[in-house]
Amino acid sequence: MNAFTPSPAAGTPGASGSSSTSGSLPIRSEPDIVLSRQLVRKLTQELKFSLVDQTKMITAASELSRNTLVYGGGGAMEWALVQSGVRSGLRLAFVDEGPGIPDLELAMKDGWTSGSGMGMGLSGSKRLVNDFELESAPGRGTRVTITRWK
Repeated sequence: MNAFTPSPAAGTPGASGSSSTSGSLPIRSEPDIVLSRQLVRKLTQELKFSLVDQTKMITAASELSRNTLVYGGGGAMEWALVQSGVRSGLRLAFVDEGPGIPDLELAMKDGWTSGSGMGMGLSGSKRLVNDFELESAPGRGTRVTITRWK
């Protein structure tokens, strides 16, 4: 999918009340960061996450969306509602085709930044979620995948 497809509204003809289980939202401008937060809020509410867990996932998504735009030159937030046994969760992947990260270990250190930020985006996001994966190489872009389980 190349664009976010919202779940059908209650009462819409043919709506079953369930949403799509995956999608993608382009991140090309500042308003797209706002849209990513709104989408993550909606998805975490559908999953009945606690308010604290909603806030953690929204905060991580906001940070990683901003990184995708500022450092990766834009890209996408891919999302999926996931199941593992009896657990349900939300998996987000922030993907760009930017310059990549030359030193992943350094990039994960609190306070390190390649720009003018506070250096908390990657390391801070990792602390807010249950699963965190960072894939990047110079000239090959970056993919950050996070999952929060209910």
